[in-house]
Amino acid sequence: MKKYLIILCVLAITFSCNTTKPIPQTEKPRYVIVIHGGAGNIDKDNLSIEEQTQYKEALGKALELGRAMLEKGSTAVEVVEAVIMNLENNPLFNAGKGSVFTYEGANEMDASIMDGKTLNAGAVSGVKKIMNPISAAVAVMNNSNHVMLSGNGAEKFASEQNLKMVDPSYFYTEKKYQYYQKRMQSDKHGTVGCVVMDMDGNLAAGTSTGGMTMKRWNRIGDSPIIGAGTYANNNTCAVSCTGHGEYFIRNVVAYDMSAQLEYSNITLQEAADNIIMKKLVEQEASGGLIAVDKNGNIVLSFNTTAMYRAYYISKKPQDKTEILIFK
Repeated sequence: MKKYLIILCVLAITFSCNTTKPIPQTEKPRYVIVIHGGAGNIDKDNLSIEEQTQYKEALGKALELGRAMLEKGSTAVEVVEAVIMNLENNPLFNAGKGSVFTYEGANEMDASIMDGKTLNAGAVSGVKKIMNPISAAVAVMNNSNHVMLSGNGAEKFASEQNLKMVDPSYFYTEKKYQYYQKRMQSDKHGTVGCVVMDMDGNLAAGTSTGGMTMKRWNRIGDSPIIGAGTYANNNTCAVSCTGHGEYFIRNVVAYDMSAQLEYSNITLQEAADNIIMKKLVEQEASGGLIAVDKNGNIVLSFNTTAMYRAYYISKKPQDKTEILIFK
């Protein structure tokens, strides 16, 4: 009888332990791409249907570019660079061509990229003449011993790498200039980012921005800082952030996402909620992030009224895609 009770207890303990195990992952997607065009507190009534359509079409074109590349077998890093270049060339966004103006009436841009397979990374900050800052970040990653270059040095390096240089007037857009004229220091949206899991399961992340409207003293936000605005690690996830950069730097947001997955048994969504919906909200900081983990799960998390965002997941039996602005 005693032996029978012991067996029952062992079986009960075993059953109890098994019920607490994580539910097995479903089949891993073939590839995943997620993009954002910035987060902000945008009044839906102040963004016309026509403007919403323009933004969605722009996100859709960038998304399709990345999807087609992934379908052909391009690497995560190649896709991130190409997609962000596409967004940098679109004046709708606060990156590249559409960058906002500083207090002095100039355009200063930042960008970064990280390869989750090698943990190699590159970034540029405060550049004014590089047509596509994300390509300069890639060049720093691949062709230098450094992670971040800034200002004139970054531009000299980019020129030596035969990247396309332009006159600063190239970055002028009337809409962003009007922000400058009105000296509007508020919640400006437009930073762009991309995270990818390619067909080999490798992750990459990149972010590009024109920074904060009316910024002074060569202010630099989180976008070019590895671990704050951008991070990728094949063992965990790839992350691109957008929002109030100072808080994303202080909280090392992008790396915190990775660290939570590495050291805690939580989901990607739970990690994002811990940061975006709890930690940043408690600090009265606004913003969002996009991320994809090593299993192809994604999050598009933000504590503002809107975030320009889109994703494509290639997975049987049916691919899934969405382009969104508001909650």
